Formats: sequence, C-alpha cells, structure tokens
Amino acid sequence: MATKANINETLELWKKHCETVQNSTTINVAETDKEKLARIKKVRTDYAAFVSYYFPHYTINPETGKTTPCADFHIKAANKVKNERNLKAVFKWHRGAAKSTHLDIFIPLWLKCQDVKQLNVMVLVGKSEDNANTLLADIQAELQFNQRYIHDFGQQYNNGSWEDGEFVTKDGTAFFARGRGQSPRGLRYRSHRPDYIVIDDLDDDELCESPARVTRLTNWVKEALFGALDGGRGRFIMVGNLIAKNSVLANIAATDGVHVSQVNIWDKNGNVSWAAKWTPDEVKAIERFQGYRSFQKEYMNNPITEGAVFRQDWIKWGKLPSLQKFEELILYIDPSFKGTTKNDYKAAKLWGKIGSQLWHIKAFVRQCSVAEMVRWLYDLYEWSLQQNIAIKWYMEANFMQDTILDEFRREGDLRGYQLPISGDKRKKPDKFQRVEAISPLWERGFVTYNEAEKNDPDMLAGIDQTLAFEKGMRGHDDAPDADEGAIWYLQKHTRVNSFTPSFGRRNNAKNILW
Repeated sequence: MATKANINETLELWKKHCETVQNSTTINVAETDKEKLARIKKVRTDYAAFVSYYFPHYTINPETGKTTPCADFHIKAANKVKNERNLKAVFKWHRGAAKSTHLDIFIPLWLKCQDVKQLNVMVLVGKSEDNANTLLADIQAELQFNQRYIHDFGQQYNNGSWEDGEFVTKDGTAFFARGRGQSPRGLRYRSHRPDYIVIDDLDDDELCESPARVTRLTNWVKEALFGALDGGRGRFIMVGNLIAKNSVLANIAATDGVHVSQVNIWDKNGNVSWAAKWTPDEVKAIERFQGYRSFQKEYMNNPITEGAVFRQDWIKWGKLPSLQKFEELILYIDPSFKGTTKNDYKAAKLWGKIGSQLWHIKAFVRQCSVAEMVRWLYDLYEWSLQQNIAIKWYMEANFMQDTILDEFRREGDLRGYQLPISGDKRKKPDKFQRVEAISPLWERGFVTYNEAEKNDPDMLAGIDQTLAFEKGMRGHDDAPDADEGAIWYLQKHTRVNSFTPSFGRRNNAKNILW
C-alpha cells in the first residue's frame, strides 16, 4: 500500500492535472445552439473528431503546438467496442500506443455520451489497488473538469473519489477501481451490474516468472472478474503488450471467443503503425538503444526467452590473433529479398578459423537498403587488401539473382571491380535444425568474438538475434543464419579429407580392435 506521503504527492499531481484539463478545454461562448448540436451529432459517430475536440491536453504537443491525431487502429478499436455491447476482447498494443488512454478514458466517455447511453457501471482493474485508483483518477478528472465535455453533455460529477476507488456521476454512472486479485463479487450500482470492465497491464516481469501465479490470476480473471458482469453481458476488455508467453494476457488472448487486436510499432509492411506520432528514424533509435530482444518484447509483442538455444554465458570475447594466422576466412551474406518489408535485417558475417577455434571477426546486421549493405561489403574487401588477407565470399544461391546482383554490379562499376561472390548451393535442412546444430560450438567454447568489436552496434545486434533464436520465432534470424553459413564452409574447407577411417574385428579374448 502507498504511504501517506505518496498519497499526498499523488493527490497534488492529480490537482495539477485537473488544472491542465480545465485550462485546455475552453469553450467558444459565442457559438450558436445550432453549431453545438451539429458538433454533438458529429462526435457521437466520429471517434477521431470526439478525441480531437474534447481532449486537446492529450493530443496537442505543448512544445510544438502540433496535434497528434488518432491512428487507424484507435478508431477501429473504438468502433468495435461501441458496436458490440457484448464483447470479450484483448487489445495487445505495443508500448506507447496509448492503449490505456483510449480504453480507460476516451472510449468509456464516448460510450457514455451517446444519445442512448451505453455505460452504466465501469470497473477499472490494475496491477494493485493503488495502481487501479490512479488509473481511475484520470477519468474522474475529465468528468469533473473537462469544460467542453460538461458544456455539451451536462454536469457530470456527483460524489465519491478515485482515492477511495469509486465515484458516481449525476446521471447515475458508477466507476470502480480494483487491484488484481481483489474480490469484485457483488459489484453493482443500484440495479446495474458492471457492463464495462477494463483490465489494464495486469502482467509484470515478476508475475510472469511464476507459471503457478499466472494460472491463478488467469482463473481469477475468468471466474471472479468475468463473473461480475450480468451473466456475461457487457464489454470485457484487457489491454497490454505481450511481455511474456507465459502471461495472463497471452492466456486470455488464446481463449475461444475473444477478439484480439494486435498492433506492433512496425506494421506488416514495415511502416510505423502510428506514423503521426513517430518517424521511422525515431523508432529505429528506440531499437538501437533497447537492443533487439527488449525491443521485440516491448514494441513488437514478441517476447523472447533468452537461452532457448544459445545462452549469454556462452558468448566469449578475446583479442583477435594476427589475421595472417588464420587458416581460412569466410564472409557469408544473407541480404534478405530486395522487395521485402522495410524493417527486414540484412546480415553479413566475417568468420575465421585457427585450429579448432572459430573467430567472429566483423559483422554487418542492419535494417537498411541492399545498396548500403553492398557499400559496406566493398569497403570490407578493400580493408582485406590492406590487411593482405584473402577472404572467400558466399551468398545463398536463392539471392544470386538480378534484383540483388544489380546493386553489386552498380557499386562494382563505380569502383572498377566486382566482388568474387560464390553461391551457396547446399540443399539445406530446416533453418532451426541447422542453427541449433552449431550451438554446441558456443557451449563448448570453440567460438570467440573479436573484442575490438565489443561495442559495435552490428556485432551486438547479431548477438541479440543469436540469443533470441528459438524454434518458431517470429523475430529476425538473419544473423544466426549467416553465422551458420560461414561456419559450415569453414568446417568443410578445413576438414582433413585425406584421413580414411578403418574398422576392425573385435577380438573377444583381448577385447581390442585390430
């Protein structure tokens, strides 16, 4: 529970927020009744217009003065909730997608102001009682201080307080807050039982580490919480991003009859899902800072369990030996198809072998154009000439086509030579099987990473993909795939081919081979 000091601090912050709401929602006193009625008619059917007019304190950036409009997925979600009075849904949206703002505040207030009211009793559920009360505070602030909403739909607040976890409006709409695990049994206001229950970010990392706790909480959601509705009638909504495969969100989303809306920060075409809020460069900067696995978890609804195939403690760094000591050097390229989505990775890995030791020397692992990767490869070739070393170049045969090679030819024409790339024409088994098969090389200490590249973003991105690698993964696996190709050729070319194994008969008396 929060201390008295924490409660007082939260209360002061709420009062300041209420001032912002009141000051930001000034009304036009000169407008006519006709103009007011036309606006009310419009906002009841147009969710984007509703949000834009009543909530400028959320949509306008105070520093730039620019408005960030709703994304298409916000509008689609609002219409889904409005049009289906009996709805079980999970809104699995990435961090920063304003899922709490829309599902906890905007959409309930939109339902409340319809000509035929669609909200009677709302229950807002958070990780804890204090967390739930804080979430409830935001909607109370709007109902009590939003001048535009009050001007169009009348005085709202009647009695109660978010600090106590409940309040009621003048038209008899009741709002309750509950923490996870708290009993919701018997919740009602007058003759109405809850008809809008929203469960906000119920999961956390600590909870998801315990399958037993996740199971108990899932049962609580399905039994006690869902049972608070009137025989299942009403809107039963869960919002959050998928932080773990073992989570309440995952379990509810997998339940029969539940509508699931999944929004990742990159859509399936490689575009930013909420383009009005972020530029592609801003999203890429987030990913570079967070690293591959954390970004996949927080922004792509793709939680990855480190250690499914590779483990962090298998990553060994060392001082690179003289390049002239290497028996062979292989550069393997996995460029991804030219026409694929913008957020695909392209990978090129330089590996070398001395005796039984495999060295990862340099890496290119980026979301970029083929042309950028080709320039890096030509620069690497010229670096190899300066080092007086010879590298064998390989690329999967499927990519040895005009659409890819055009970029190589174009850069080669500029530099006056073409890279000596050979096609990898192996009949490959399943990718997971191939990469998993080389993982013992890491486990047994035969793989060393060039410590001079320890802070290189490409090298680190490749390691992140390696540690994230698992069967059926939805994330990127271009880096470990390129590693497998380079290692396969290193092992093949340096294998002792002149050795002929011999098999003898067992001497039963002496139990020896001869």
